[in-house]
Amino acid sequence: QVQLVESGGGLVQAGGSLRLSCAASGRTFSSSAMGWFRQAPGKEREVVAVINWYGGGRYYTDSVKGRFTISRDNARNTVYLQMNSLKPEDTAVYYCAARDGGDLQYRVTSYDYWGQGTQVTVSS
Repeated sequence: QVQLVESGGGLVQAGGSLRLSCAASGRTFSSSAMGWFRQAPGKEREVVAVINWYGGGRYYTDSVKGRFTISRDNARNTVYLQMNSLKPEDTAVYYCAARDGGDLQYRVTSYDYWGQGTQVTVSS
C-alpha cells in the first residue's frame, strides 16, 4: 500500500521558517516526479513546488520563488520543502504528492498519490 506521510507543519510567526518532510512507503518513487501543493480555506488546491525524478528540474509558483526550496533524497524515498520568510498568506494545509511519471508537471490532476496533509499557520 502506497503511503505519503507529511511532517514538519506548525505555527510560526511571519518571517520564520519551517521544513516539511514527506516520507513515502509502499513503493520506491526514485523514478517519479514529486511535489508540494497547498489548500487554504475556501480556495482550490494549488501547486507550490515540484521536482522531477532525479532532482535536476524544479518548478515553483511565483509567490514562493526565492523563499521556498524543494529537494529530494531518493535513497530515503523522501521529499522536502524548506520554507523561509514565511508570510500569513502561506497559511494552508500542505500536501505531498507523487506521480507515476518522472517528468515535471505542476497540475494537481497530474499526480496519482497524495498524503493526508500538514497544517502550516503563519501569524502576523
